Amino acid sequence: MADEILRERRDRIEIVTINRPDVRNAIDYATSVQISEAFDEIEIDDDVWVVILTATGDKAFSAGMDLKAFSSGELPETPGMGFAGICERKFPKPLIAAVNGAALAGGFELVLACDLVVASENAIFGVPEVTRGLFPGAGGLIRLPRRIPRAKAWEMALTGQAITAQEAKDVGLVNYVVPFSEVLPKALDLAGTIARNAPLAVKLAKQVLAQAPDLPESQAWVINNELLNLVRASNDAREGALSFAEKRPPTWSGS
Repeated sequence: MADEILRERRDRIEIVTINRPDVRNAIDYATSVQISEAFDEIEIDDDVWVVILTATGDKAFSAGMDLKAFSSGELPETPGMGFAGICERKFPKPLIAAVNGAALAGGFELVLACDLVVASENAIFGVPEVTRGLFPGAGGLIRLPRRIPRAKAWEMALTGQAITAQEAKDVGLVNYVVPFSEVLPKALDLAGTIARNAPLAVKLAKQVLAQAPDLPESQAWVINNELLNLVRASNDAREGALSFAEKRPPTWSGS
């Protein structure tokens, strides 16, 4: 199996790079399997606190599903984890998309599966599936209306038209828009800021952020308070208070 993805570790940060620039980083079954296996490993690796997902080249983050492979009867999914082994995964660690170019169709749905987004100035985002006789089936119709205003989400999904990186930032989808050469450095800077925080607190905060918007407020408070009790009882909470009192950087244990 070829190196459809590349992996690199920088301190507490793992960088996963889709490596198919000759097909605009489109996802076939082999790529989906490799991504899924990588995220399986990362999820249980206590030394990884933040993950960056990016791609090779300056043209495309991902064009989505490899249509040539699809026409041969191949689906780029892994059981229970969805498209590219990510889109249906409940990944517990902060996941940053470093979008180096066009993110279209399933490629955009990969972005929507991430928590934070750093985009190149030349990036575009869209779900053009309706122009190909399909509709966005890897979470686009579920996540897009939750990430951006309803009117814009419906327009994108029903027209198939793409938006620019700046437009994506203006509607709240993208955190930062930077020149291409600064995409990965900015993502690493953002990841490093997160990784300086207590990993258990970050993980549980992400869990509340992910679940609370879909629940009545009374149920959201139940989850919030359950997880708050866990984090208050943690070694890291004690270390945070002690390091503050002693005027020194904290040493997190993740427990």
